[in-house]
Amino acid sequence: MTAWQVRRPGPIDLSPPVRTRMPIPEPGPGEVLVRVLACGVCRTDLHVAEGDLPVHRAGVVPGHEVVGEVVSAGPDAGAVAVGDRVGIAWLRTTCGRCAYCRRGAENLCPASRYTGWDADGGYAEYATAPVDYVYRMPDGYADAELAPLLCAGIIGFRALRRSALPPGGRLGIYGFGGSAHLAAQVALAQGCEVHVMTRDPAARELASELGAASAQGAADPPPVPLDSAILFAPVGDLVPPALAALDRGGVLAVAGIHLTDVPPLNYQRHLFQEREIRSVTANTRSDGREFLDFCARHRMQVRITPYPLESADRALSDLSHGRFAGAAVLLPGGR
Repeated sequence: MTAWQVRRPGPIDLSPPVRTRMPIPEPGPGEVLVRVLACGVCRTDLHVAEGDLPVHRAGVVPGHEVVGEVVSAGPDAGAVAVGDRVGIAWLRTTCGRCAYCRRGAENLCPASRYTGWDADGGYAEYATAPVDYVYRMPDGYADAELAPLLCAGIIGFRALRRSALPPGGRLGIYGFGGSAHLAAQVALAQGCEVHVMTRDPAARELASELGAASAQGAADPPPVPLDSAILFAPVGDLVPPALAALDRGGVLAVAGIHLTDVPPLNYQRHLFQEREIRSVTANTRSDGREFLDFCARHRMQVRITPYPLESADRALSDLSHGRFAGAAVLLPGGR
């Protein structure tokens, strides 16, 4: 099969993943083999490719927003059938025994493993996944529309929860890419007011089209104090202006797996009056199921830019340079 491997992590324009041919993987016990129908291009893939995240598997195939058709199953993988459309997401396995798993916080499991980082992912024509960690996908969406829901959507959903946005509250979103444009729709569907801060004019236009109350520059103050904010851009310099934009008791959730260094904070301006800053670490399977159930009830507008699988390197470069709004999606076979 055709696949892309991260062989020398580094700046994407100087050391992109390498297109190669490799054997179709065999599903192990409790695993399914899927034919990849679509795979989203996530900023975490870019962090893996550029070495912002340490190497966990040499020559890994990135990609963890995989929509695929089950073509075979290993022993003890009876929960799905051949022909089912399923989703493979970032969280691949957890131990199920540690204190975090037992209390429902499997996203914090020290033994957790991740698709496209610890194991080969969906920048390929086929991929495997443990059946207990795949998702049933909602009807009414094309394969390419579903792919970004599997990380951008799920992580945005968890970040929204971590932001403690009150009913009818005012939410600020910093950075407006694949995850943010989905989280904004969830907040709007819940009757909240959304304000977007981003450097990209096309992203500001998309935010307005989706119903944001305002859209301005990345570090500009919103027109009103915020009850909650989510930082999607992996830019630590945006933490102080996001905190300063919060009303008393407001919460900032940092959604990325990687963030550049945060500059010094001023206690009075950024943290006093019980403002909080929280990180977001992966997601639980419950987060994923609840978000996809939400998508089944509320038709999400998923802004995608399609690329053939053969252009995965270009898709990552375009993501790095902000050349599209919304989410990029790889389509094997040019589908």
